[in-house]
Amino acid sequence: MSRRLAPVATAATAPAVRTLSLGAGVQSTTLLLLSALGELPRLDCAIFADTGWEPKKVYEHLDRVEREIAKPAGIPILRVSSGNIRNDALDPSHRFASMPLYILNQDGSPGMTRRQCTGEYKIKPIKRQVREILGYPYPERIPAGIFAEQWIGISTDEFHRAKDADVKYTRNRFPLIELGLSRGDCLGLLAEHGLESTPKSSCLGCPYHGNAQWRAIRDGDPEEWVDVVDFDAQIRAGNARANADGRPLLGQAYLHRSRVPLSAAPIDRLTRREQLALEERLAADEAEFGPADGCSPYSCRSGDPAA
Repeated sequence: MSRRLAPVATAATAPAVRTLSLGAGVQSTTLLLLSALGELPRLDCAIFADTGWEPKKVYEHLDRVEREIAKPAGIPILRVSSGNIRNDALDPSHRFASMPLYILNQDGSPGMTRRQCTGEYKIKPIKRQVREILGYPYPERIPAGIFAEQWIGISTDEFHRAKDADVKYTRNRFPLIELGLSRGDCLGLLAEHGLESTPKSSCLGCPYHGNAQWRAIRDGDPEEWVDVVDFDAQIRAGNARANADGRPLLGQAYLHRSRVPLSAAPIDRLTRREQLALEERLAADEAEFGPADGCSPYSCRSGDPAA
């Protein structure tokens, strides 16, 4: 199927470069793949903002798509960073962009710290790289009319996240929405090209993880589980701060929404969303493979058991 984006720029307003904000997750990997296949315009580069604390699977996936998809298509992947979010969060001498930690206040009430980490560790280094690509590194002024077209991997099922850039030298574009592609469509396209194992992109110790993600870390990589459990304990040992000013939190900080230590958090309990997803998956499996209990001559499902 040939996919084409509608033109948005005339010759007088054409972008200087076309870049991809590459998170190495499902949607952004789909955009990289479609560009490499020639089904979307060719990207000048893809930019991966490394927090320094991504899961091993994300780094492995990034290496693979660079080797098998980007390089053969002549699309460079630029890796940029503002530091290591884990180390910075625990370093009292470092300017701290707070993670969205769950807080148990001194009076027992729940709270949550502001999320500043995305801006500091994702958006800021990408902006810096775009300026350098355009030839106007900070603090140089970028002339009017010079801009980068930046693709962002947001699909139709999350269209509400699509927003304009907050700087004039970048114009955001959302090709998946323009093409009418959902996350499910992206998964299907990736599977067609052997990329069905594309991971979800997020920091290893992101407090927004659901129980399924915490279980995947615990059951899939013992070293990473020890790492996040240790981090969770350290943020209650006087190492978590409220903001960039370095003020300590007045309450206790946790990675899990239950506000108990991650090592004891109820991550084996399915949330309502997880339960519904499991039921839908089981129903789909039965439609494809038949009921899981099998069928013997003495217990045929088409009638009563034989005497």
